[in-house]
Amino acid sequence: MYATGEVSVEDVVVAVILQAIEAHEKTNCLTEPLFESAVERARELDQYHRKTGKLVGPLHGIPMSLKDQFDIAGVDTTFGYVGRAFRPASEDAPMTKVLKDLGAVIITKTNVPQTILWGETENPMWGLTTLPDRPDFTAGGSSGGEAALLSLDGSLCGWGTDIGGSIRGPSHFNGLFGLKPTSSRFSHRGVPGPHEGQEHVPSSVGPMAKRLSSLVAVTRAVLNSQAWLQDPKVVPMPWREAIYQEVLNRRLRIGLIVDDGIVEPHPPIQRAVREAAALLRKAGHEIVPWDTSEHMSFIEIQVSLVVAVDKCRHAVAAGPHTQSQDQFYRADGGEDIRREIAGAGEPMLPHVEALVASSKPISVYDYWQLNRAKVRAQQTYNTKWDDAGVDVLLSPVAGHAALPHGCFRYTGYTKVWNFLDYTALSFPWTIVSKHLDSHDVNATSTTDRDRSAGLSNPFNAYNRRLYDLASMDGLPVGVQIIGRRFDEEKVLAVAEILQSEADKSTQKATGR
Repeated sequence: MYATGEVSVEDVVVAVILQAIEAHEKTNCLTEPLFESAVERARELDQYHRKTGKLVGPLHGIPMSLKDQFDIAGVDTTFGYVGRAFRPASEDAPMTKVLKDLGAVIITKTNVPQTILWGETENPMWGLTTLPDRPDFTAGGSSGGEAALLSLDGSLCGWGTDIGGSIRGPSHFNGLFGLKPTSSRFSHRGVPGPHEGQEHVPSSVGPMAKRLSSLVAVTRAVLNSQAWLQDPKVVPMPWREAIYQEVLNRRLRIGLIVDDGIVEPHPPIQRAVREAAALLRKAGHEIVPWDTSEHMSFIEIQVSLVVAVDKCRHAVAAGPHTQSQDQFYRADGGEDIRREIAGAGEPMLPHVEALVASSKPISVYDYWQLNRAKVRAQQTYNTKWDDAGVDVLLSPVAGHAALPHGCFRYTGYTKVWNFLDYTALSFPWTIVSKHLDSHDVNATSTTDRDRSAGLSNPFNAYNRRLYDLASMDGLPVGVQIIGRRFDEEKVLAVAEILQSEADKSTQKATGR
């Protein structure tokens, strides 16, 4: 389109900016609009094409947005903290620079929760981001601003971060594709966050988009940009087209997770995973059940925030397991957050206050023991995967669709893969339907689930109370495709297969 001169970059960028303004009016998703510089850059790209007849790179003229965390020279990076306002970054993050060098046009930065460490997007400075067309529901977090913007076509591709589901959860809530790669596949330098210095559960940088083709194109382009020359933490591994093509053209063995044994998903979530699995099975792929019995132990080692009372007025009792949870994130006793908050004397949002209040510093020795446990768990899962001979797993993204503000809690379906540093992708599959989905949760009793998990489990009972088919009707529902470390090409190829089979099924149903 740009190559033939049919459309100018300026026209496209201006059109997307107008969509971004409308998206912000509906959802409060933007933080730092960069509209003037975006139009100026669009004009430069058009001029370059007129003079040379060439495109700057594979992302020439593509309007993109970045989560607040990404450093852009001259623009604030806040993490939702008031105290970080008016402290602009001195230079672009390597990822920002790579995108610009490839031809992308950065049009805005987007909203995040205070501290970033939460599954809803709200902070005292920028305010609350809402789900498009459902102002009483959350857009998710921590990449909630990105997700809301993308769902309303205010950007063609966005970039978020994910340390427990922060790309995949918002993508699931907003009907988007979202990729959480292995943490060292994309550069994270210049994408700061809370608790910098903790690398036991690393954060991943990844793309989000409405179309799978967009996700594949930007992933391929960025992986081929040799970002490891700017950031030594990036593994020197360009896009591997041979792996991508090989997976597209063979029979797959896929492990199926419908329920993690901790929180039983709502009926629409189970339906989505079963439908996707049935379509893949019909296409000739082998579907086998996947045992998740280790997942609670992973969560105990990693993190699971339990808040005593939430805005939904549902009590969430703190069970004895909460004493062993959060130890990684709470290892500094909440000092990092306290210092950031003290910078401007801003109020702590309830979930932040609960996290800090429950934080107690641990010794270096205890910290080392947690890391030893993590390494043992990772090795156990690697061996299990090898023995099973599966290519990928198919799973829910969450136990529910989008929720009313203040109700988000359980991230077990996503954060396990951060703990293992595996590749995972959120795939928009269907919507909640009052015609197809049961009004009754029909969950396993909390008592039985407590016994099977071997501990008091408040999360399942809480999740059951959240189910309200009438208010959730029409909300997006995604499924999750999981691969092992550095399986980005494989996971994207499996997503392509699933997309192709879904398209065929739709064409057959409509008679097209």
